[in-house]
Amino acid sequence: MRAAAVAYQAIQCGITEGDYPPGSWIREDEVAARAGVSRTPVREALRKLHSEGIVELLPNRGAVVVGWTSHDLDDIFDLRMMLEGYAVRRVVEAPRGDIDLPALNAMCTEMEQLLDQGGTANHDRIGELAVAFHSALHRASGNRQLMSILPGLNQVPLVHTANRQRTHEQLARSLTQHREILEAITAGDADWAEAVMRAHVRAARAALRTEDSRPADVPAREA
Repeated sequence: MRAAAVAYQAIQCGITEGDYPPGSWIREDEVAARAGVSRTPVREALRKLHSEGIVELLPNRGAVVVGWTSHDLDDIFDLRMMLEGYAVRRVVEAPRGDIDLPALNAMCTEMEQLLDQGGTANHDRIGELAVAFHSALHRASGNRQLMSILPGLNQVPLVHTANRQRTHEQLARSLTQHREILEAITAGDADWAEAVMRAHVRAARAALRTEDSRPADVPAREA
């Protein structure tokens, strides 16, 4: 793994675990020590996170973790609902990429097993698998514009936060929706696949509603 990727993963993990809450400053030297890399790849990782809207780079000050307002989250999930629904419809109706149904099935099975085991660490792993599941569908759509836009909307820290906010029943319903999306794709039913995907994204937004408030001094993402 490239040094910049290691630094990126370290920062993202720190945000997910709460080491870098919204509004906190990320020190390059601390990240470098944590990731075992020099400061140059840390800067590269921060630029990537900035492009994804996860951190804000302030001239002569450094990087600060972005906070999200309720309006920001509504905008993000509205776009996700439309684009994710379109992507899965493309997978069914006019796929231009390879769709590995056994791999998607294996992801669903692993998520279900992790949920049965319980625990915060398993919930985080479910979040990683959920991102992988959605990313596989984006690639299978064959739409390069979608593949460039959706990763920035499907923020990994937001996925982990949503998973931690959900009750066991809510998370179980989310995994059932993953399974149903796969069944709809296998059946070749685009309407079914899109409807379940849109409901799935709406449920993810609902899980974050208790996190909508943020301190006034937390920078929001620039328009």
